[in-house]
Amino acid sequence: MKALGRFAFRKKYYVIGFWLIALFGITAIAQSVGSNFSDSFSLPGTDSMKALSLLGKAFPGKAGDTETIVFHVKTGTVNDPSVKNAMQGVFAKVSGISSVGAVNSPYEPINARQISQDQTTAYAPVNFSVNARLLKSKDVQALVDAGKAASTSNLEIEFGGQAVGQLNAPKGSPGELIGIFAAGVILFISFGSLFAMLLPLGVALLALGTATGIVTLLTHVIGIASFAPILGSLIGLGVGVDYALFIVSRYRREISRGVDPEEAAAKSIDTSGRAVLFAGATVCIALLGLFVLRLSFLNGVAVAASTTVLVTMAASLTLLPALFGVMKRRVHSRRSRRSIDSGTVKDHEQSTWAKWSRAVAKAPRSLALGAIAIIVVMSIPYLSLHLGSSDQGNNPKGTTTRSAYDLLAKGFGPGTNGPLQVIAEIKTPADKTALQTVATALSTTPGIVQVSPIISSPDGTVGLLQVIPTTGPQDIKTSNLITLLRSTVIPKALAGSTTPIYVGGTTAIFDDFATVISGKLPLFIGVIILLGCLLLLLAFRSFVIPLTAGVMNLLAAGASFGVVVAVFQWGWGAKLLNIGSGPIEAFLPVIMLAILFGLSMDYQVFLVSRMHEEWLHTKENSKAVIVGQTETGRIITSAALIMITVFSSFVFGGEKVIKEFGIGLASAVFIDAFVLRTIMVPALMHLFGSANWWIPAWLEKRLPRLSVEPAELEEVQ
Repeated sequence: MKALGRFAFRKKYYVIGFWLIALFGITAIAQSVGSNFSDSFSLPGTDSMKALSLLGKAFPGKAGDTETIVFHVKTGTVNDPSVKNAMQGVFAKVSGISSVGAVNSPYEPINARQISQDQTTAYAPVNFSVNARLLKSKDVQALVDAGKAASTSNLEIEFGGQAVGQLNAPKGSPGELIGIFAAGVILFISFGSLFAMLLPLGVALLALGTATGIVTLLTHVIGIASFAPILGSLIGLGVGVDYALFIVSRYRREISRGVDPEEAAAKSIDTSGRAVLFAGATVCIALLGLFVLRLSFLNGVAVAASTTVLVTMAASLTLLPALFGVMKRRVHSRRSRRSIDSGTVKDHEQSTWAKWSRAVAKAPRSLALGAIAIIVVMSIPYLSLHLGSSDQGNNPKGTTTRSAYDLLAKGFGPGTNGPLQVIAEIKTPADKTALQTVATALSTTPGIVQVSPIISSPDGTVGLLQVIPTTGPQDIKTSNLITLLRSTVIPKALAGSTTPIYVGGTTAIFDDFATVISGKLPLFIGVIILLGCLLLLLAFRSFVIPLTAGVMNLLAAGASFGVVVAVFQWGWGAKLLNIGSGPIEAFLPVIMLAILFGLSMDYQVFLVSRMHEEWLHTKENSKAVIVGQTETGRIITSAALIMITVFSSFVFGGEKVIKEFGIGLASAVFIDAFVLRTIMVPALMHLFGSANWWIPAWLEKRLPRLSVEPAELEEVQ
């Protein structure tokens, strides 16, 4: 690692030039080819996927995405000649879009139920022939343009559906600028130097820009969700500033000791750089652990996020020492440099963190119990966690998807926004009779407001029932209804018949997604904790430290999920965030766990690596813990404050899922840095004593060496 630091320092202009060429070159290529983000996913073997497959074969023109045209008149009715002529013109234009399979006009007798009882609101489902990944944004835009062109002061035309939601989704978060500004302020206060402040911020932004271009190009190779760029910005800014901050802080410390700039750069990469490499690898392993869930939707998110972390880590290890070569001793302010030259640098032993570290050493038991109490209280809301999919009723007011949702809910009831589809495979007359029996049973089932007549496929091999629940797509009552239909109502109505009948539709698909994720969550948690603990075991040659880290990560996750549930499910602060309350996105826990696990390991590595360094020198546990916390406490909390401000700034974005990530990650970092790493971890390490560093001699000899410390410290051991 020293050789890498020296090379970058000496060849500074080549390294800086390489990164600038990479940034502008990759960005230019990405902009020229465009993006191909996709929110589509599959759930093999689930009831809803079987229904979708059957529907695709029988109704190929209706097998893709379904968007909804919703129109409303302020005066008169939707049956007025002027309104009817205008909307039929819209339907004709939409039918001419190449990827549109069918437009179900409410003016056709069979679709008369698509006009509200007061005749002021109507809707027309538009069935595309291709799925979300293959659907071109220009076709969705053509749909929207056709409707907006016909809008008047009396005729309001809005659009609902996933594709329209993606089309109008914000391409970036306005909170990014707020987060960057706040991070700059914290860095300036922490370092007291403009140049030192610009180093972490500049490296993080350059790495983020490069990574964003790479992820955009990757969308043409694998399916990556539309929210991935904003999530990447959130992670990239957080870890980018963090990694650069740790290396810059070590370089400044070496300079303050009078070390030559080149040697200081080499040593900062050989010490903090090793920790950054180890921490970054841990984050990537945690993110790529999403592959064990075998869900393509999450695979793309894992690849995008880990790519951002890898680029950020590479920039920290190469671009930073190159910039050190340009700035040399100017990482300190002029006043600080004068203090260094005169030998009047502030005594580290009298710092606030030194005093706090000694206070923790004096009362470890009571402080550990207090920290546990805080975590338990914050975790209470987690017990009522409801996973699902937030419907478009949570979109910001004023968006076309939110307006369409509200018009449908008011005119037809909330369940119209998420109809269920009951699909049967028809091979014999008995199968059709069985489906009719099911339709009769559904019409008398509580929680269902409407059941359509049987819709037969052109070849007569599939029968379809459109079922409208009384509750909205995200309501837990709708989830319970789906379970009731599958487990009780339909089997009872079939009464021994072998007719394959499935409950599908978008609402059922998301409900199945939540069920699949919940079922695989224990496996995912087990895999990432096992891998993380194994890495820590190899690095620190200890049993206690990895186990402690694993438990700490679970505690931080539980408390942060508690905050997310309180805010987004219980509705605490819903008005402030301009969102409605509802279930937590089904994929949020696994992605958040992967990110949280990686970030928590970051702080654990930076904290414990300094303690381990001191332990190798002195073999005194208490002194090692105190010195490690004293010398890393300010850096860790400064990095945490930056992450908290960056993550919190993303609540200003438009998408609810990004706000969930922002609040969840900000609260997790706060808990991790200010409760776990500041109080609980050092307190427990004082209580465990020298057992922190114990490992059987026979196992230590057989383990491969993976050290966070430089080679000369390994020799001390």
